[in-house]
Amino acid sequence: MPFTPNRQFKAQPRLVVSAEGVSYRTADGREVLDGTSGLWCVGAGHRHPRIAEAMKRQIDTLDFASNFQVGHPGAFALAERLASVAPPGLDRVFLTNSGSEACDTAMKIALAYWRARGEGQRNLFVGRERGFHGVGFGGISVGGMTNNRRAFGTSLLRSDHLRSTWDPATQAFVRGQPESGAEMADELETRIVPLHDASSIAAVVVEPMAGSTGVLVPPLGYLQRLREICDRHGLLLVFDEVITGFGRLGAMFATQAFGVVPDMIVFAKTVTNGAAPMGGVLVRREIHDTLMQGPPHLSELMHGYTCSGHPLASAAALAMLDVIETEALCERAAALAPHFENAVHSLADAPGVVAIRNIGLAAGIELAPAPGAPGRRGAAAQAAAFDHGVLTRAPGDTLVLAPPFVSTPAQVDRMVEALRAAIVATASLPETPS
Repeated sequence: MPFTPNRQFKAQPRLVVSAEGVSYRTADGREVLDGTSGLWCVGAGHRHPRIAEAMKRQIDTLDFASNFQVGHPGAFALAERLASVAPPGLDRVFLTNSGSEACDTAMKIALAYWRARGEGQRNLFVGRERGFHGVGFGGISVGGMTNNRRAFGTSLLRSDHLRSTWDPATQAFVRGQPESGAEMADELETRIVPLHDASSIAAVVVEPMAGSTGVLVPPLGYLQRLREICDRHGLLLVFDEVITGFGRLGAMFATQAFGVVPDMIVFAKTVTNGAAPMGGVLVRREIHDTLMQGPPHLSELMHGYTCSGHPLASAAALAMLDVIETEALCERAAALAPHFENAVHSLADAPGVVAIRNIGLAAGIELAPAPGAPGRRGAAAQAAAFDHGVLTRAPGDTLVLAPPFVSTPAQVDRMVEALRAAIVATASLPETPS
């Protein structure tokens, strides 16, 4: 099982057998509120009828068609829809099956773009400490999560990393974006560019909000400054919006919520409401057009996946985009966000809570680690939360809460109270067995 302590799980499995709306149902009939939207995926709630019907119609019409040398209408219709809701200029689309594939795809597009421009020496990627960009070798390389890099570090691509945007001394209980800290972006210009030279850098790849590492929120002006530095030095800027895309921050993309336009947007997860695997990259047209050269009988980009633009996933994504628009999901997420913020910050007085970070419908509640055992308290609290009726996730000692956009204020309150009960229940842990 992925990212799971398998021995512990098999000794005490936690299985869900059905889902509807914002809840799962366990094999013994208990309701468990989905406090993580599946895994940042299910913004519209589970088993949305419009998405289910679209997938049923598709499987009865066309189950599979390769996008190698042939095509099918669904993938092109989806690309058109995605381009129509993306920031102006980001109107070329490459479809994949996951966020990990999408991130590696964006990195390959960057390398191919510079090579097509006669600048093939640009092969260094700049990421950020505590960033997560999937589990491909490219994503791990530009990512900054220590355990992921340590496990596979001998095979990584050339990379350097900005410091994370998290400053516990000044941001511990800040609501939304911290007012100070934009200068953290200056490291790109004061250290990384002088050290490596801009002519060696392929792209800067960051999450607008770092979700997988416990919800690290960018300070006001930080992303704008990063964009300005990239422009001054001719660097591509890639936003990994696998988590923030399609409504989590109250806008279709975080780039629109923050008012900063990158050169590429990586997406996945909520694009299909989690109903089918899909990811992709939105690409600035000038990058795409630069690649459209060479002999016309040869592929311009030697890259792709068997199931890129899969008919079933395309149908799910088109239906999800309909749902986002007709049910005003971005607006609903924005409307729920103030209540959500107040609810999660009510946990500030719970035992061992040392920081709370939030933006949109995403929050991280950080716990003081157990002495000599970082991550143990978070794991215990995550397990206890499930027993108290809410699914959460604990990167390290931070409990993450990211409810579906269709959640009610009362359901958010139930999630938070379950987290409180879990935090209290695990405030004092027994000694770790030797």
